[in-house]
Amino acid sequence: LVPEKAAVREAVVERRMPFFGVCLGHQLLCEALGGAVGPMAQGEIGVLDVELTPAGTDDPLFAGLGPTITSLQWHSAEVSALPPGGVALGRSPVCPVQALRVGDCAWGIQFHCEVTAATVPEWGEVPAYRQALEDSLGAAAMARFQAEAAAALPGFNASARTLYDNFMARARSVTA
Repeated sequence: LVPEKAAVREAVVERRMPFFGVCLGHQLLCEALGGAVGPMAQGEIGVLDVELTPAGTDDPLFAGLGPTITSLQWHSAEVSALPPGGVALGRSPVCPVQALRVGDCAWGIQFHCEVTAATVPEWGEVPAYRQALEDSLGAAAMARFQAEAAAALPGFNASARTLYDNFMARARSVTA
């Protein structure tokens, strides 16, 4: 992912372009700007809550969202050290950097907000993802996870809309 990290670094540092990274994009932002990402002791998979930090509750990206965001998690890597100037905006019990901001135009979130009804079933078809799911939640977890994600989908979509609108408002103000 060396070229991807270079592109992120150029966009954020040199061009001061607004950036919003989700999951791998969050991790790439961190590493591209001098932070560290590493494997987790246990993957974080499921419909789980992310708690905003005090900085997160004041951050324009999360305006209009409560102090806790119910989210879809499916990852086994995490930000282990923030980049210089990075601020942690969200956390979970097993992942202390669920959201971050660097400067005034770059954000990353570890959790998934871009969820559709097809997300969990499609990702479950990827052998490595399915294995991570089964390792975390048990061999029969897929049906339960699909049902939980489907029930939470309206909330995921509402949070995604708010995050998108907030990011675009910030992006317009930075590029104006």
